[in-house]
Amino acid sequence: MTTNKENINLSRSELITNFVKTNSEYYIKEFKKIGSKPSYSFSFNLFASLLGPIWFGMRNIWNYALAFLIIETFAVVQIIRGLFGNITKDALEKIDKIQSTIDFRSKQLEAAIQNNPDKVEVYKRAIKSLEDAMQEYVLDVQQIEASAIWIAIFGVGILILVKLVQGVLANTILEQRYSEWLSNRLISPGMKMKNYILSGIFTAVIMLFSVVHYSFPGLMEIMNEFPTHPEIRLTSIKWVETIFDYAVIKGDALFTAITIGIRSVLDFLELLFVKTPWVVIITTIVVLTALSAGIRTSIYSAGFLAYMGFLGFWVKAMTTLALLGTAAILSIAIGIPLGIYCARRQRFYSMIRPIMDFMQTMPAFVFMIPVIAFFGTGKVAAVIITMIFGGTPVVRLTVLGLRGVPETIREAAIAYGASKWYLLRKVDLPLATPSILAGVNQTVMLSLAMVVVASLIGAKGLGQDVLEALQYANVGQGILAGIAILFVALFCPDPAGQGFVRLRIFGPVINQWWQNFSCHSEL
Repeated sequence: MTTNKENINLSRSELITNFVKTNSEYYIKEFKKIGSKPSYSFSFNLFASLLGPIWFGMRNIWNYALAFLIIETFAVVQIIRGLFGNITKDALEKIDKIQSTIDFRSKQLEAAIQNNPDKVEVYKRAIKSLEDAMQEYVLDVQQIEASAIWIAIFGVGILILVKLVQGVLANTILEQRYSEWLSNRLISPGMKMKNYILSGIFTAVIMLFSVVHYSFPGLMEIMNEFPTHPEIRLTSIKWVETIFDYAVIKGDALFTAITIGIRSVLDFLELLFVKTPWVVIITTIVVLTALSAGIRTSIYSAGFLAYMGFLGFWVKAMTTLALLGTAAILSIAIGIPLGIYCARRQRFYSMIRPIMDFMQTMPAFVFMIPVIAFFGTGKVAAVIITMIFGGTPVVRLTVLGLRGVPETIREAAIAYGASKWYLLRKVDLPLATPSILAGVNQTVMLSLAMVVVASLIGAKGLGQDVLEALQYANVGQGILAGIAILFVALFCPDPAGQGFVRLRIFGPVINQWWQNFSCHSEL
């Protein structure tokens, strides 16, 4: 942050006056006392102590205002509960219920005396137990009533303590905010009328409704349950269904084209991984691993592949790899160009950022519903769901990497006559490559995390075995299939080359574990 040029020629007293706006002489003296010592210097603000959260809100210090408001509200609730509150309401309601039950049992007892003598003792015991329970609640009511004054005293103590703390901390907090204001004029100084009104209304609403709800339960029934009407929900459901039906009909051509495109990539990868002989797949992966990560790591990858083959997971693992590859390839193909476009267009990025936040925060089972409505169930819908969940990191990290390119380097390239296309290819992308590759890796990993969810709508693969294990509590099958998914993640050859890096890291871990096991076995 840079110091504001307007502050250079002003004295400290004038700056404090411009910041506090009101009662400047008092704050000049207190700020001088606080800043004169490196350690804590005592200062008490009576006005802040009396108004509490309202004062902090007026000064636009809302984090402290909210914290103190919660504590003060708790204290006021205890005071009102202890002095005037209906704190015995729950116990009295239980007594009334027990009494009504006793009356009912008494009528049954009278009828049994006349018509069914065998039941007389049963009803007498029931009435006796109910009377004992009611007597316990009566004692509880008496104890609660006796403790009411102590509840009020406790609330008074809390309120006095928080008022003292507010008065002691107010000037110190305001002085810290003044120091921040000197270097950042975005901080609002003074005591604005809108903040005064807002903090007053905020404090009054919170305290009033909290006191009514906790001190006088049942006084305002509307506070117990949000007012609503079933017709509102039914009407909203009809509107949503109408909109989706209209979108399905009008967008049939678009959805068909998307389905064909995704299906083409998916069929190609399934043909590549599933139909290709397993010997070719294993040889290719082992050789690539050996060239990139070493012989030892290639041995581990061969073991992982052998695990999936011998346990009957080979076809499902290749299907999972094809599904994952399709989602990852499409996410990367869309995400990197989109990230490049967003990096230099802040307004556009600010528009799509909430959409990406929605894609990452919304549970997968929620956005699964419209995807199924548009594309039906099956592998295409599973790919789209996987793209929605895992496609955002590559966009965000591409934007982050490109914005992290030093402006001095870009200015130097432009000074030498670099065009926009040359600047992108030779300067921006090379310097942003680590961040972009990290985004690619995160997209691949998040896509793999959707394997089990995707199996719910017919994606099959290893996720289907895990899902069946969950349905039938088959622990062994679930663990073995989960380990197979882990192995797919370890040697997954994503464009960032991180798959082989993961093997390189994971390999020594296994090796160290085996050495430790051997040493213990010898002992």
